[in-house]
Amino acid sequence: MIFRQLFERESSTYTYLLGDEASREAVLIDPVNTEIELYMRLLNELGLRLVVALDTHVHADHITALGELRKRTACTTMVGFSGEVDCASEGLEDGKIIKVGDIVIDVLYTPGHTDDSFSFLVNDNATKFLFSGDTLLIRGTGRTDFQNGDPAQLYASLHNKLLSLPDDTRVYPAHDYKGWTMSTIGEEKRTNPRLEPATEAAFIELMNNLNLPNPKMMDVAVPANRACGMQV
Repeated sequence: MIFRQLFERESSTYTYLLGDEASREAVLIDPVNTEIELYMRLLNELGLRLVVALDTHVHADHITALGELRKRTACTTMVGFSGEVDCASEGLEDGKIIKVGDIVIDVLYTPGHTDDSFSFLVNDNATKFLFSGDTLLIRGTGRTDFQNGDPAQLYASLHNKLLSLPDDTRVYPAHDYKGWTMSTIGEEKRTNPRLEPATEAAFIELMNNLNLPNPKMMDVAVPANRACGMQV
């Protein structure tokens, strides 16, 4: 599998390109609209054809490239639930399987940061790649205080789904603000301070008292992303 991790500096967003070496089909996860020319150049240089573009959730800190990518490449776009984001080709649901050439993407519903948060799990031979969106960050988690976030749901998504994956599963989040590029499930179990609370109640108390400022682009990004980034 061809794999590239790309970084957008303004919102500290990671976008992931996965390509199937045989079919030359590719998928982009969490693409940012200001980086479209980079994506198109890279696809061309690697000889890949974009067939799917995914967002892990409706983002509040940047504008998605889903709409423009579909316009340019006729790729299938997926975000949120079926019917939630009408401009997307399809919605997502727990257990959905997305195939891009020989790449198989398992869709995991992992709400809590937002009510439409999904994670994507890919097995490449013996290596597991988890694209965890904002549900599980490196040494952190997404916040739960807007877009129908819910700390109890986040606790369940973490402890009942993501942390039950094998310890050697590689974790690739949607953002990082400190320079980390990847982790593993086992590493996060040992070192992530957001996973230290011993009970659900303690986790909820922690998340309800973060007192973080709103993302500076939230009022623009959320409505724009519900239009797949095509109306800004």
